[in-house]
Amino acid sequence: MRAWAYIAGAVLGAAGASAQTAVSPERALINQYCSGCHNDKLKTGGLSLDNLDPAKAGEHSEIWEKVAHKLRAGMMPPSGARRPDRAVLDAFTAKVEAELDRVWAARPNPGTTALHRLNRMEYGNAIRDLLDLEVDAATLLPADDSSDGFDNVADALAVSPALLERYVAAAEKISRIAIGDSTISPVTATYRAASDLSQADHLEGLPLGTRGGLVMRHTFPLDAEYSFKVRARPAAIGLGAVGFHDEDLEVTLNGERIKLVKAGGPLDFKIPVPAGPQTIGVAFVRKNPPGADDLWRIYANNSGVQSVAITGPLNPAGPGDTPSRRRIFVCRPASERDETSCAKQILSSLARRAFRQPVKDADLELLLGFYQGGRNKGNFDFGVEKALARVLFDPRFVFRFEREPSNVASGSAYRISDLELASRLSFFLWSSIPDEELLNLAIEGRLHEPAVLDHQARRMLADARAESLVTNFANQWLFLRELKNARPEAKDFNDNLRQAFRRETELFFRSIIQEDRSVLDLLNADYTFVDELLARHYGIPNVFGSQFRRVTLTGDARRGLLGQGSILLVTSVANRTSPVQRGKWILENLMGTAPPLPPPNVPPLKENEGGQQPASVRERLIEHRQNPVCAACHKIMDPIGFSLENFDLIGKWRDTDGGTHIDASGEMVDGSKLDGPASLRRALLSRSDLFVSTLTEKLMIYALGRGVKYYDMPVVRSITREAARRDNRFSSLVLGIVASAPFQMRVKSPQPANELAMRRDTR
Repeated sequence: MRAWAYIAGAVLGAAGASAQTAVSPERALINQYCSGCHNDKLKTGGLSLDNLDPAKAGEHSEIWEKVAHKLRAGMMPPSGARRPDRAVLDAFTAKVEAELDRVWAARPNPGTTALHRLNRMEYGNAIRDLLDLEVDAATLLPADDSSDGFDNVADALAVSPALLERYVAAAEKISRIAIGDSTISPVTATYRAASDLSQADHLEGLPLGTRGGLVMRHTFPLDAEYSFKVRARPAAIGLGAVGFHDEDLEVTLNGERIKLVKAGGPLDFKIPVPAGPQTIGVAFVRKNPPGADDLWRIYANNSGVQSVAITGPLNPAGPGDTPSRRRIFVCRPASERDETSCAKQILSSLARRAFRQPVKDADLELLLGFYQGGRNKGNFDFGVEKALARVLFDPRFVFRFEREPSNVASGSAYRISDLELASRLSFFLWSSIPDEELLNLAIEGRLHEPAVLDHQARRMLADARAESLVTNFANQWLFLRELKNARPEAKDFNDNLRQAFRRETELFFRSIIQEDRSVLDLLNADYTFVDELLARHYGIPNVFGSQFRRVTLTGDARRGLLGQGSILLVTSVANRTSPVQRGKWILENLMGTAPPLPPPNVPPLKENEGGQQPASVRERLIEHRQNPVCAACHKIMDPIGFSLENFDLIGKWRDTDGGTHIDASGEMVDGSKLDGPASLRRALLSRSDLFVSTLTEKLMIYALGRGVKYYDMPVVRSITREAARRDNRFSSLVLGIVASAPFQMRVKSPQPANELAMRRDTR
């Protein structure tokens, strides 16, 4: 209160103010520090606070949520402007947020999510869990658009006739493979190694004593022969003239050698392979002469497996005993008269899981019609195949329907059904359909019970399928999907390092989930995961081999995400670091604060020209910021990015740039001093509640399949407060989201005007 009294006194002035002119401490703070820009005349940033009362923040919730977030992030007052002590700003922000929370507690708005189509990753996972069949959904369906940083946001998942045709074609192809249709025509699948993959060393997943090669997870539709065509870079065929011996090619099936192609022999061959998902490895048996390591590495870096094409089935022996056939054929008819009853049992089981609800008689009759059509043209298996295809392109499989009750008024909130809650939970934690345990609880009407729901969420987090939180959520939040597009102009970079970067961050994020660590460890953990290649890149000693292992970090520079090559690479450009991109990435993804949009026609950063003394990135950015149009944005982002300048564009530590000693100093908008990655980490941790809130928002977007709105923020704050009491453990964020009103409820959509008119006309 002394802080408020001080502010009020400063505003009222020494002349003395009457009781009639007294203002609240909150209003006094606004008048002194905010109204100079945010007034009716200037409306800087489109905002005027002249007629807005923070004590009545609930009357203009959307505006005050934006104000509170800017203050919480230290973004206001702007850089260079007068600002009160942080304690004063934090107290003001807390008071505004408390009023917003009070108002929304009385009238919560859980929001509404549009009709949700399964994106291609969810579709592939659903096929895996329904049929025990791994498919490459990327070859079956087009890429999905993203919104709010994620590709599972319902509004971005458009539907077109052409796309629905792709789902139909995918269903037919998958059903043939799952059943093991003996009439399948041979097809060719080609697996390619990245052009910049170094194959000088042993690659993880391949036998020891080999080098380079490819590991493929391939589903073989039938017990049959399959043709393999291996293409290698020319140097791998033989360098006898320089003293090297030709190398044998080793082919493995699930880790066991099934063929050794002798040096000089043809690299095209046929192998009988049993039906089902199999892991195929192809690599060269290393035969470098002793004492020729340097020459060997030159040779091996220019040789290796380029691609493997698998064609088949050829001369099929039968469908085989595959995981998918075991999953589908829960019964086998003893005679022809038993076929229909067995088909009913099979289709009831499949449809129940696929549609995520009990199967009605009408549903079963529809599917039996497709079964009978196939049975009339072939055999029992063919009939099941046709019915299965119908299941897989049924709207109840492809879409996540949430039906609105007729007895609820438009605009009113209501609780979704247990079956719909089961789907929300499974697609959040697994990016897939509910399993039997979850589905049974939903059918029994028990899933919404707090203790039951909490137990299920914990069980599912511990399940292997929660890996989707790494491969789907974290890969998008942390931009790991962009690694495949990175083409840095760095001599030490190749695809091996690209893969190592991604593997490190995925293993790191997985450890946070599996060990249920504090999410603040994402910023400050003193460990990471490396193999020999990555350890050498980071300067970590005594790590050998291609296996990733956990290592303790001895210094401050590499702690947490900020020191990982994946993050540093995707926030660089092709030929240099980018303090702007690094600063922007941290603002958006770790602080939840989007920087201002750049004005039109901003000139690009001047690049170094030949014949001139190269300037550092910092020197060029300082020159760039002389343009007043550019300065406003750059003074927010650049200091954050400069603090990471000791990491080059591929995350390697350096002390100079362009011959100039690295200057990593800077100052954030709130006055926090920066001089390197450790100081940036400390600044972020000083606002740890902001980071936890940002991560909660990202998880909520992903969980709900819609953007987080201003009316969701009281829920976000409630979750983060409860998480703080639980040491900010990852599970506390997940369980808080699952228990929240936005996750368990929705608002009934307003009726379209034409529908209302039609109802009036028919009365």
